[in-house]
Amino acid sequence: MRRTKEDAEKTRLKIIEAALVLFSRNGFSNTTLAMIGTEAGYSRGPIYWHFKNKDDLYQAVLACSQEPLEQLIDNAARETANPVAAIDTFARQWLVLLAEDVWFRQSFEILLNKTELTEAVAPSLKRERELTRHIVDTLSQLVAQAQQLQQIPATQPAGKLGLLVYTYLMGVTQSWLFAPELFCLKQEEEFFVQRLHGMLMLN
Repeated sequence: MRRTKEDAEKTRLKIIEAALVLFSRNGFSNTTLAMIGTEAGYSRGPIYWHFKNKDDLYQAVLACSQEPLEQLIDNAARETANPVAAIDTFARQWLVLLAEDVWFRQSFEILLNKTELTEAVAPSLKRERELTRHIVDTLSQLVAQAQQLQQIPATQPAGKLGLLVYTYLMGVTQSWLFAPELFCLKQEEEFFVQRLHGMLMLN
């Protein structure tokens, strides 16, 4: 029984991986379950065993590929002793994931560049918006803690600075995905983290 469950999970992950590749390449609307089955090496039977439809698979793809980001922000929230270091680490690890984790990178490619904002993807977008709010709220709380510890000047509201961190990282992410020839992300990771740190210090 255990082996059967392991095999089923391997099949599920292989389908998700194939869907991630095709959604990031072709977009949600231009990808069919038949195409995903071919990419994964399965008929549509195993796909329907694990997922109700393409929308359900799309939700699973984004949920699976965004798990590392959820872990990053949860780790940052626990680093209350040095909130500025927690923000720096979160930003650095976000960029490392973007450069090195294919699933993480492709999930952003799907969300930012390959998804039409239609009724079909509304549940997935709702989840992503909730994650965005959670990230911004957590960053804002870290900024507030840093201000209380006098690590960051309290000249701006913590909520605005938390939003600044998120939009800064999303700007780097979108720019690199759209035009990766502009800069080598691996080489510039520390530059971006240091500039973000500087903005928080000079607010």
